[in-house]
Amino acid sequence: MRRRAALLALIVTAVAGCGYGLRGTLPSHLKTIAIPTFANRTSEPGVENFLTRAVVDAFSTNGRMRVVGPETADSILEGEVTGYDVQSIAFDASANVRQYRLIVTLNLRYRDVKEEKLLFDRRGYQDRADFRVTGSVSSTIALEQVALSAASVEIARSIVAFTLERF
Repeated sequence: MRRRAALLALIVTAVAGCGYGLRGTLPSHLKTIAIPTFANRTSEPGVENFLTRAVVDAFSTNGRMRVVGPETADSILEGEVTGYDVQSIAFDASANVRQYRLIVTLNLRYRDVKEEKLLFDRRGYQDRADFRVTGSVSSTIALEQVALSAASVEIARSIVAFTLERF
């Protein structure tokens, strides 16, 4: 029993000394993050505003980092929306579209401002949301906005998890 405890203590000490750590522990100097408005490289107006707001909200409610302006931030998360696609995925008996899939594609860069290094550069990140259509074209447009809001929240949660859990 003592040998096992001593061996375990030796392994823990060796691993700690090699720079390994538990996932989810940010470097101690990263306490704030700036999230400038994402660039929009699509023809869909305003999509960058939905996504940026959702990412800011997700980081703000997560509590591990404080969202601040770029001039005072320890780190900066930059994004660009490179794809916005609405696909028909379900039809009724008369071949009318009854369900759509919204797919959003992003490029993300996360930089450590204090140490002047790139922490990650993730290209082509995608997320999606499906939404049903009940009638008129105007309701379809309104539902697309709801789907974009829902997709933005899910994308934002994924971005926060990807950003914070990789350390």
